[in-house]
Amino acid sequence: MPVISDFAIMASVLQTKANDLTTTSDPLVKKWAAHLESGTAAGQADRAFHDTRTLAASATEDIDLAAVLVDVFGATQTYVRVKGLFISAAAANTNNVVVGAGTNPWATLLNSTGTVTLRPGAACAFFAGAADSTGYAVTAATGDILKVTNSAGSTSVTYDIVIVGCSA
Repeated sequence: MPVISDFAIMASVLQTKANDLTTTSDPLVKKWAAHLESGTAAGQADRAFHDTRTLAASATEDIDLAAVLVDVFGATQTYVRVKGLFISAAAANTNNVVVGAGTNPWATLLNSTGTVTLRPGAACAFFAGAADSTGYAVTAATGDILKVTNSAGSTSVTYDIVIVGCSA
């Protein structure tokens, strides 16, 4: 089945300063984007997974990027390379969502001990450029686990996740 993806991150900032006779403004609009066609080469991806997930208080989960995730069509997703990862912590969360580290960590993005902490309402996005044929490599059995942790024991957390990548 074909997979066509568009990734983007945008920053829009307007700074102003009132002067004696005028107001000076500094508008900034910056967008980073990549478009991927269906396939496994540079500028392509052929796998997609997305879900809203909930972790109980103090719970963790290991998202195995090699042969465990099931897409919306019921097909098992095995990633050899990830081209895009998007995670968003629900604004209603009380605790943080921590992503990364763990046993057999998927280290090509955050190294083996790196983590990203998403406070309630925060999001992160990582994607390979359209000219990048490698993306973020997944090594089955030894480097394929994306760990997600609820940072505290008081309440559950909910987060959205989108993963796009290649089977070869």
